Amino acid sequence: MTAPLLAAVDIGGTKTAAALVRAGAVLARTQAPTPARDGAAAVLDRAAALVRSLGDAPVAVGVGAPGLVDPATGLLTAATSSISDWSRVDVPGALRARLDLPGAVLNDVQAFTLGEAVHGAGRGLPTVIGVAVGTGIGGGVHAAGRLLTGRRGAAGHLGHVPVPQAVGRPCPCGATGHVEAVAAGPAVAARYAERTGEPVDLPEVVRRARAGDEAARTVLSEAGAALGTALAGLANTLDPDRIVIGGGAAVPEVLAAAGPAFAAACMPVLGPVPLVPAALGGDAALVGAAEAARRALDPAAVPTPEIR
Repeated sequence: MTAPLLAAVDIGGTKTAAALVRAGAVLARTQAPTPARDGAAAVLDRAAALVRSLGDAPVAVGVGAPGLVDPATGLLTAATSSISDWSRVDVPGALRARLDLPGAVLNDVQAFTLGEAVHGAGRGLPTVIGVAVGTGIGGGVHAAGRLLTGRRGAAGHLGHVPVPQAVGRPCPCGATGHVEAVAAGPAVAARYAERTGEPVDLPEVVRRARAGDEAARTVLSEAGAALGTALAGLANTLDPDRIVIGGGAAVPEVLAAAGPAFAAACMPVLGPVPLVPAALGGDAALVGAAEAARRALDPAAVPTPEIR
């Protein structure tokens, strides 16, 4: 049987991407700026227009969106402030009204995790943790063929794991001491500014580190160590086969620094748990969103969890 043709949308604070996907392969893609200040209706209008522009006849649409998704209602909660009026939005319902297609919505990093676990760097492995390093630190868990969502949709939300490197530092969630407070892009840039008095963004910190700037190298190393510590806590809890890391410009430096801290904090009984870069690049969330749409279309196709 031919795999279904699916539409996928990845909504971000600055851009929205759409694609046609079949069996994990992206066949066509397009993108446009997200009209974030114009509110949810304008954002969803833009998403629907991008899907229409790809042509063909997809049978369902999957969406990766910022914010948490309540598993009971499908509504967005804990929504990002970068998009106006984004809380309590019924994304699948809104796109069904615009496109006449059934659909599904996931948190954007959970979509990334699902894409990498099923079709990317974690393909064929029973338990995969996905991590995205960017403006925040996001995560997801795919185990026994299923994406874990948790009671509130926050399962795998790695950015809010407490780490000693972040003690006393405020996290965007309102608490203190979480890994996002030292390892996310804005936190790295802020720590560089504290050391040097120069306010620059994360890409510039990365550029300076690669050019030999010791302060830049130090803050990236500290971010990686904090992330490695947080990841070890998850590994000790979930015993994963692989941890897949994606995100922005700083990933190579952060990944290199995360390794030693991760190894030092992992239980020896786990042995080496591979920390690997994402295989699907910028398409991971699109592929994962399409997979979510496929599973919503045919729940019987979702693997039955096995005890091992």
